[in-house]
Amino acid sequence: MPVDLHTHSTWSDGSDTPERLVARAAELGLDAVALTDHDTLEGINEARAAAHEQGIQLVSGTEISCEWPPGTMHLVVLFLEPAPGPLQDRLRGLQDARSRRNEVIVRRLQDLGIDVRYDEILAEAGSGSVGRPHFAEVMVRNGYVPDVRAAFDEYLAKGKPGYVARERLRPEEAIRLARESRAVPVVAHPHTLGLDTAADFAETFEMLTAAGLVGVESIYGEYDPDEQARFTDLATRFGLLPSGGSDYHGTYKEGLELGSGRGWLNVPRSVLDDLRAAAE
Repeated sequence: MPVDLHTHSTWSDGSDTPERLVARAAELGLDAVALTDHDTLEGINEARAAAHEQGIQLVSGTEISCEWPPGTMHLVVLFLEPAPGPLQDRLRGLQDARSRRNEVIVRRLQDLGIDVRYDEILAEAGSGSVGRPHFAEVMVRNGYVPDVRAAFDEYLAKGKPGYVARERLRPEEAIRLARESRAVPVVAHPHTLGLDTAADFAETFEMLTAAGLVGVESIYGEYDPDEQARFTDLATRFGLLPSGGSDYHGTYKEGLELGSGRGWLNVPRSVLDDLRAAAE
């Protein structure tokens, strides 16, 4: 049975609560689902209780943004439990930095003539941490852009006038903290690394493997079968395990379905089993 090892809930920038996300995974016939909200483990206990009721396996995790000048590097960290630990403790500082960044985004958008208030953004996020999709939804609702994609394309994406960088860990530090916390670090959606040549990929993955990286998200919700094969070959070349997930955000990423991505995602249970063995 298939699994999905990269999803987001209302605790970061997804539109589904952890309970609803798990219920949806069960409805779709998934054998397991990982909740990997950005910089937080707050939704794990709720998701785990729902998974117990639904008879589906819940994998605890998070997604961390790393300092990476060539492009964007995210690490999906699997089997990270909501308990004291090296990475868990560091996540609290990242959440504080995220809050400070969001207040700056509000001021920058207001300077651009976009009347959004921070209390509106907080209300959109609910109990979870605030992310850029929450800004986008408020901008759509207030009539400044036609849809979420336009909000990112015109204002919120990296390099756009409303974008504000936030504190990030260096890749080596994030990987070290994950391994010290008995968790499994995986490079998410490797196409965003901003690497152009085979030599660039080789140099990067040699460095990451030496730092303790375990896997590469080669079976990704946006990838067609050829791209999946290419990144799986890359992972194998460096002795890394393939991982896979949809990067599901609910309505905040339209057309990207839990478990199946754009329609051709199918992450076999063996992928999860191999990653779990690496954790143990």
